[in-house]
Parts: sequence; structure tokens; C-alpha cells
Amino acid sequence: MFRIYPETSDDSYEVEYLYDLAFAPGRTALSSYRLRNGVAPVASLSLVVRDEYDALAGAIRYWPIVIGEARHSALLLGPVAVHPTRQGEGLGNMLMIDSLNRAKAEGWERVILVGDEPYYHRFGFTREQADSLEFPPPTNPARLLARALVVGAFDGVTGKIMKA
Repeated sequence: MFRIYPETSDDSYEVEYLYDLAFAPGRTALSSYRLRNGVAPVASLSLVVRDEYDALAGAIRYWPIVIGEARHSALLLGPVAVHPTRQGEGLGNMLMIDSLNRAKAEGWERVILVGDEPYYHRFGFTREQADSLEFPPPTNPARLLARALVVGAFDGVTGKIMKA
């Protein structure tokens, strides 16, 4: 049995270790980390999943960002990771669905991420919604994905993605 909780400061060390395990310590050199540097994650959407022994099995974080000169608010999803010993159990799916539902309930309208469309498409993320967005380089534009949490959320939203 797995339980989802908001991440707390007590979880921080374990979550960072999990992200290093899943993505390698060099992950912080990625361009998405420039948008996260010095910005606190959205606490209510940064979640952990623990098993029946209270062991950390997965984690997800979201960060506030703005898009374009109009500074449209949005969320940057990531990282999301599942411990290698727990992969294939649906935990990433659980974290994605739960956190996206929470984001919508909190009134967020847009979410972007850098990832593989074949995986994230099942959660409503598409390349087409991100066509008019510019992510800080170096980022493969084909990996920039977006999801509107409300109909029309990306209508007229264009430009550079920046720190909130």
C-alpha cells in the first residue's frame, strides 16, 4: 500500500538522493535547473509517495514560472522520479495524476515540462501546445511539452519561459 504526502523539509535529503539516483548528480546542470535555482518549489504540489514501511518510493515537484512579456503564470513540472526498486508499480502514474488534479483544483491553468512525449502524452502533454514557447537553451525543442489544465489556457501565450 502506497500513500501520497506533501513533501516536507524532513523529506528533502531523501528526495534529493532519489533524484540523484534516478538522474545522476549532473542533473542540476540541465537548463531547467536555471529556472528552479533560487526559487522554492510549489509546496502543495511537491509530493512524495511512501510504501507500507514508510520508505520513499517516489517524488514529484513543481515550480512557478512565467511565460512571455505578459508574464502568464504556469507550472514547470519536474523532476518526477520513482525509486528503481519500485518502478513498474504505477507510482509515477499515481504521482502525475494526483499532482495534476491538485494543480487544477488550486487554480493553476498551465503546466510545462521537458520530457518524452510518448510517456507524457497519456497525461495530456503535447508538443503542439508548446510550439509558441521558448525554453532556455540548451534544450531540445521537441522535448518541450505543455498541458492546459483549463480549455484555452495556452491561447495567445507565447514567448520565453522565465523564473516567476
